[in-house]
Amino acid sequence: MKTASVRQLRTEFPKVLGWINAGESVAITRRRRIVANLTPAAPVPAGKPACPDFAARLRGNFGTKTVSAPAMVAIVQENRGRF
Repeated sequence: MKTASVRQLRTEFPKVLGWINAGESVAITRRRRIVANLTPAAPVPAGKPACPDFAARLRGNFGTKTVSAPAMVAIVQENRGRF
């Protein structure tokens, strides 16, 4: 584990960040006492995030019911101007 003072962290941040990016843990000190530890973050797994299956969700909520085209036209005409 490497150490860096608060002053060094302020003035040489790219250098300290390079240590962290290389996998080193860095102890931050103030007046020779450790006040914080900086550790590298866990690697983020690469990959495509899972997309929810909206069609399956609709089937779960409403089943396989469908509305015929003439019935839908009648519903739209009946409610025209209400909203």
